[in-house]
Amino acid sequence: MKPLKHLPAWKTLEQHFKDMRAFDMRSAFREDAHRFEHLSLRCGNLLLDYSKNRVTPDTMRHLMQLARESDLEGMRNAMFSGERINFTERRAVLHTALRAPVRPPLVVEGMDVEREVAAVLKRMQRFVESIHNGSWRGHTGKPIRDVVNIGIGGSDLGPAMVCAALDHYALESVRVHFVSNLDPAHLAGTLKQLDPETTLFIVASKTFTTLETLANANSAKAWLLAALRAPAAVARHFVALSTNAQAVEAFGIDPDNMFIFWDWVGGRYSLWSAIGLSIALQIGWGNFQALLAGAHAMDIHFKEAPLEVNMPAILGMLGIWYANFWGTDTYGVFPYDQRLRLLVPFLQQLDMESNGKNVNRDNKLVNYNTGPILWGAPGTNGQHAFFELVHQGTRLIPTDFLVAAVNPTPLADQHEWLLANCLAQTEALLKGKSRAVIEAELIAQGMSRETAKALAPHKVFPGNRPSNTLLYQKLDPHTLGMLLALYEHKVFVQGVIWQINSFDQWGVELGKQLAPPIRAALSSVRAIGEHDGSTLGLITDIRRRRGLST
Repeated sequence: MKPLKHLPAWKTLEQHFKDMRAFDMRSAFREDAHRFEHLSLRCGNLLLDYSKNRVTPDTMRHLMQLARESDLEGMRNAMFSGERINFTERRAVLHTALRAPVRPPLVVEGMDVEREVAAVLKRMQRFVESIHNGSWRGHTGKPIRDVVNIGIGGSDLGPAMVCAALDHYALESVRVHFVSNLDPAHLAGTLKQLDPETTLFIVASKTFTTLETLANANSAKAWLLAALRAPAAVARHFVALSTNAQAVEAFGIDPDNMFIFWDWVGGRYSLWSAIGLSIALQIGWGNFQALLAGAHAMDIHFKEAPLEVNMPAILGMLGIWYANFWGTDTYGVFPYDQRLRLLVPFLQQLDMESNGKNVNRDNKLVNYNTGPILWGAPGTNGQHAFFELVHQGTRLIPTDFLVAAVNPTPLADQHEWLLANCLAQTEALLKGKSRAVIEAELIAQGMSRETAKALAPHKVFPGNRPSNTLLYQKLDPHTLGMLLALYEHKVFVQGVIWQINSFDQWGVELGKQLAPPIRAALSSVRAIGEHDGSTLGLITDIRRRRGLST
C-alpha cells in the first residue's frame, strides 16, 4: 500500500490548496449563476446542497481522483462482498446485509448471510406481533405495556436515537424506554414509573458479559422478582439480544427468546439487526421494514453511483478536504428537527469510534489527521448556545445542516420559522457581514461615527464559512434509514482514504481492563495495589469520604 501522502492526487491537492487559500465562496456564487445546480445532488427523497463549500469543480475532480488512487471502489466492493476488511479482528463487515432483501445467496465462510438474516427477522416479526396483539403476556397474565431496552454503546445509542426520531410513528399500546448508564439513577428513575406485571426487559449484549448492561439487567431482575416473587417470571419478562446462549439461560431467559446477531455486526452498526427489536416494538413491523428499506436504497446508491454523483463519497471527500488540507479538527452537525435530538450522540460514536485511529493498514503510525471531533445540537437550540463560535470564532468549522420541508406535527407557523432559521444560518455563514456595512447601519440608527467605529468590529461576521445542507420531505422511517446509511458510508469513505480500519475499537478496552482492580481498591484496603500517584490519591480520598479505613 502506497503511503497516502505519496499518492499523486494528494500532491496535486496540496498544490491546489495553495491556490484555494484565498478562495471566496461569495465571489464564486456571483461568477457562476448555476453553482447550486453544479454542486448539489439528489438521491431519492434527499437533496444534498454542497455548493456552500470552499471548492471548485477542479477541487472535486482532484478529491475523486484521490478516492480512486486510494482504491475506494475496490474497498467498497470488498465490504459488500463479505471480505474480512476488519483485519485486526479477522471479520467481515456486513451491516449492509442486515437490510438487504433475500436474493441470490451471499455466502460468507459457508453461511448464506441474507437467508440467516431473514430467518432472524421472521422470528423478530412474530415476537413483535405477539406483543402488539396481546398474545404474549406477562407472568400474571397481563399484556405488556412497557418495554425497557437495557444496553450500552451501539446497543443503546442506535435504537434510542431511532425511537426518538420516529416517535410520531409510535404505537399507543407499548411505551419503549432505554437504560444504559451504570449510574443507578438511570435504572431507578425508569423503574419508578413502571408496573412489574406489564413490563418487558430487552437485554442487549452480544457476549452477555458487558459490565454496565449486566449490572442493570441483574438489578431489573431483582426488582421484578421482589414484586412477582416467582423465578419463572423472568422467562416472561426478559428477552435477550445476544450470541451467548449459555449465559442467557443461566440468567433465566428462555433460549427460545434469544435473538441472535453475528460477529460481522459491529455495535455502532447494529440497529439494523436484532438490536433493533425495541424500534420494531415502538413503531410496528411495517415501519421497521421501511427503515431497513431506506438504508438499503442508500446502500445501492453508494455501491452503484459514480463517485462524482455519489452522496457518501462527496460528503466523505469534503471532510478529507477540510481535515487534511484546511487543518480543521472538528465539524458540526445541526439537525433542525427536534426528533433528531439524539442524532449527534449516535454520530459521535459512529464517526469517532470508527475513525479515531493512528495506525494504518500497514501497521504504521499515520502522519496526518484522522477522525475529527464531531459535535452539535438541534436547531434552534444550538443558535443560542455555540453558534457564536461557528460564526465569529477563530476556528474554521465545517457544518452539516439537516431539515425537513414538512413537519408531521405542525403548530401555527413554527415550522416556517424553523426552516427560515436553518437557511438563514447557512446564508449567514456564507455571506457574513462586513465592518463597513455594520458601521453604516449603526450610524443610520443614530449612533455617533466614533462610537459606531469602536463597536463595529465586535459585530463583524467574517463569512466564507462552509456548510452542507441535507433537505428531505419529512422525517419518516424510509428517509431516516437513508440518512443513517449515508453517514455510515461517509465514515467508511474517510477510513479508506486515511488507510485505517474503521471497524475495530481497541481504544475503549484499556479503561475497561483497569476498572476491576480500582473497583476492588475502593472497598478493600488490601486490594489497593499499584496505581499512579493521582489515581491512588483519588482512591484514598473516596475511601475516606465513604468512611472506610485507609
